[in-house]
Amino acid sequence: MIIIKELSNPDEKAKICNTILRALPDWFGIESSIIDYVAQVQSMPFFAAFDDESVIGFVALKTHNIYTAEIYVMGVLQEYHRQGVGKLLVEKCETYCANNNMEYLTVKTLDESRECNSYEKTRLFYLSAGFKPLEVFPLLWDEDNPCLFMAKHIC
Repeated sequence: MIIIKELSNPDEKAKICNTILRALPDWFGIESSIIDYVAQVQSMPFFAAFDDESVIGFVALKTHNIYTAEIYVMGVLQEYHRQGVGKLLVEKCETYCANNNMEYLTVKTLDESRECNSYEKTRLFYLSAGFKPLEVFPLLWDEDNPCLFMAKHIC
């Protein structure tokens, strides 16, 4: 049975983030990005997915203002893809937003203008979770990684 827990210990968050991201090289292959994610999630709201005692995924939220939180980084072990784990994590983020009177949940991902099978699946996942593509920022990350900004209205 999959359960989602909110975690508060910064070291535990960092360890889970590091472990999961390194297990997903098709999505997280840039070492400097992994290091940055691991450092940043320590101070963010953080939810981990467990299958019994094993951590199988996580999500960290970045609060932008009183209206909006962003899925800053999320990862689910590949063997658990398409089993509802990501959906449970997104639902936990939505609940967090609703409990904190936030109206929007956003996410940034790789735009389709850069072909990548892994991120095509990611975009389809977010679309199925109710996110809408709002804008492409071709140079936000760098020229080779155009950013798609997506949002979902919560309240």
